[in-house]
Amino acid sequence: MATADQREAGQDDPESEDEVYEVVDLTEYARRHQWWSRVFGNNSGPIAEKYSVATQIIMGGVTGWCAGYVFQRVGKIAATAIGGGFLLLQIANHSGYVQVDWKKVEKDVNKAKKHLKKKANKAAPEINTFIEEATDFIKRNIVLSSGFVGGFFLGLAS
Repeated sequence: MATADQREAGQDDPESEDEVYEVVDLTEYARRHQWWSRVFGNNSGPIAEKYSVATQIIMGGVTGWCAGYVFQRVGKIAATAIGGGFLLLQIANHSGYVQVDWKKVEKDVNKAKKHLKKKANKAAPEINTFIEEATDFIKRNIVLSSGFVGGFFLGLAS
């Protein structure tokens, strides 16, 4: 590669010993140009700087698996309890032990819907702030977060 001075002087000889090459330090280049920095911005997290990618994936995967496993077990217990309660209520209703006033139930449900709509509008700023913070955390710790999601699904499946 000829330098600008050589080109002006007409010396474009590729065999010239005066050619100047730029040496690129790949480790420094990789630190400054990480793939997640290009995708998610330059402030891609404190965890990304402290631990290797493999460590982050393992940490996220293990915590995700634990959370998914607990979520699966608690979900099964809750579904069994709620389903069993409804089943017992239906048996009691069918046997005549319990009489349900469906008009009152409908009235109370509509009242609860109106109350929830009023409260939902007031709670929106807090929810939006939480969502923004969670999104920022995920962007800063994308490798850890992706490991967590994968582990969570594995925990649900096991």
